[in-house]
Amino acid sequence: EVQLVESGGGSVQAGGSLILSCTASGFTRGDYAIGWFRQAPGKDRERVSCASTADSTRYYSDSVKGRFTISRDSAKNTVYLQMNSLKPEDTALYHCAAVALWGRWYHRYILGSVDYWGPGIQVTVSS
Repeated sequence: EVQLVESGGGSVQAGGSLILSCTASGFTRGDYAIGWFRQAPGKDRERVSCASTADSTRYYSDSVKGRFTISRDSAKNTVYLQMNSLKPEDTALYHCAAVALWGRWYHRYILGSVDYWGPGIQVTVSS
């Protein structure tokens, strides 16, 4: 069974940093991109960032570009999200997601048509 395990959430003051990680297990074959979405109370889910575990493809939403950095450890099937200069507007429940690397996988990530979801991890940024 495929599992996505998230860690690194918590509470931080504005301007601080956190690192989220998402580790995937249970894949029998094929590579997956691992990315992040977030959803704040009363708001729609939004894309954050995504990285292929097999190549250099990277995506950042405009709201986090320049502040967040996504990286990968392919051997561990783990993606890290380094979040710097955090703002209160970054407060949300963050979900990692895995997208199989076939066809237009990037397009499927953009649409939110992912293969697996993590349970979610809370990030709270206070002012």
